[in-house]
Amino acid sequence: MIKSINMIWLTLFSILTLQSSGAVAHEMSMAEMELRETAHGEFFWQWSATNDKRAGTADLKPRWPSQCLAEAYALRCGEKGLAGAFSIDGIGKSYSAALVKVYWIDGQSSVYTLTKSQSTVQLYGSAQDRRSISEIASAYTLLGIEHILTGFDHLLFVFGLLFLVGFQRKLFWTITAFTAAHSLTLASAALGLLTLRSPPVEASIALSIVLVAGESLNKRETLSKRWPGMLAFLFGLVHGLGFAGALKEIGLPQNYLPTALLTFNLGVEIGQLMTVLTVWLIWRSIRNWSNVVRLRTPLIYGIGSIAAYWSWMRIMAIIS
Repeated sequence: MIKSINMIWLTLFSILTLQSSGAVAHEMSMAEMELRETAHGEFFWQWSATNDKRAGTADLKPRWPSQCLAEAYALRCGEKGLAGAFSIDGIGKSYSAALVKVYWIDGQSSVYTLTKSQSTVQLYGSAQDRRSISEIASAYTLLGIEHILTGFDHLLFVFGLLFLVGFQRKLFWTITAFTAAHSLTLASAALGLLTLRSPPVEASIALSIVLVAGESLNKRETLSKRWPGMLAFLFGLVHGLGFAGALKEIGLPQNYLPTALLTFNLGVEIGQLMTVLTVWLIWRSIRNWSNVVRLRTPLIYGIGSIAAYWSWMRIMAIIS
């Protein structure tokens, strides 16, 4: 039984290592589309060259408003303009979401985020955004959940905290401190009050996991074990900058900035709580196994090894 559990962990280790080969482990697969209005009702559109898997956009098929006629990368919508229902088929295959940026001829711009569960948005022929608050809230909550559940480095930090604290009352305050800290820097960075380069932030996130893993293995009663909430808060500030980087890529609707920011953060928290609950349920189901305690050290070493690899790759990316 222990052998099969170790095989599961080895498989997980391999998957996470492969995911980290680009030295950025938590970015969502986001397709980007740009539309530029060249004359009233006429647009040039393309998938952005920043997509890492541009070939994957072949799986995505835009569904333009009924009055619009697409010819290659030219789009003609007539007098009515780019108004009506717009959707993208195929989201959820190669890409988890699509970011659509519209640059209007009057110099204004609009940003729309489409997901598998909300693959249709309403366009109004100008930069005016008439989407309802509920549409914005739903889209950004789902994006927040998806970001934390596909953010392997953030998840490993949470796992490290679980090993450091265990399932006891202190865990509540530790998770609360982490939440408060990354909410603070996420909001500050998203509002433009705090700006840091992404590579050092990514490297610091990976190093934070290494430190938590090392503290979890320490048999002495260290400061981190006595006050895990303080450790979680300090590193939560850094993780919040990582969340802000992802949110910057997604884009924020200026008319609903507070709603989008709040619900994205809410989605992150929901995903985080889902993770803690899942681990707790697994622990409840195996805690009476005779040799389960022997798994703790290999698992922590696995977390630390993955994070050390990420740290090395991200530091090398900064140097190079």
